[in-house]
Amino acid sequence: MKGVIFVELVKMAEQAFGEDTVDMVIEKADLENGGAFTTVGNYPCSELVKMVVAFSNHSGLSAEALQIQFGHWMMDFFAEHYPEFFVDRTSAFSLLEAVDREIHVEVKKLYPDAELPRFETERHGENRMEMVYSSPRPLDAFCQGLIEACLKRFGEEGEIQRVAHPGNPNVMTFDIKLHA
Repeated sequence: MKGVIFVELVKMAEQAFGEDTVDMVIEKADLENGGAFTTVGNYPCSELVKMVVAFSNHSGLSAEALQIQFGHWMMDFFAEHYPEFFVDRTSAFSLLEAVDREIHVEVKKLYPDAELPRFETERHGENRMEMVYSSPRPLDAFCQGLIEACLKRFGEEGEIQRVAHPGNPNVMTFDIKLHA
């Protein structure tokens, strides 16, 4: 995974807990590199999971709740640092549909070594979309947070249901229904 994800998780934790606490929690997490991350580096997802579990243990929040919160944080990060991805988008669905077709294409140009998840979207009417997340990384709660934050960014409200694919732990479908 790209280091920017790790760096931003640390920033979110520092804002929530303070630098000294974050240093202590990262030390307890027993990370391979001691918690030294650069935005352009590549790191195993297992290290991110260790950090989330460590922050979960410290805070008392579930790892799932922390991943969702981090998804919200990263949506703000993406909007601030990559505003071009949001230009001419009029709805959350229009942005979500662009993830694989446009956004990840541009990310690959910047970071050819990036290992990106796949997102396939299918609309079922004006107020419903299915988004299929395919990745060996167990970050579906993080994706849910990104989707929630996307809805919020466009002033939309809705429900998001995660549907697992029995026999394929690397796939999760998000059923997104907007309130009419």
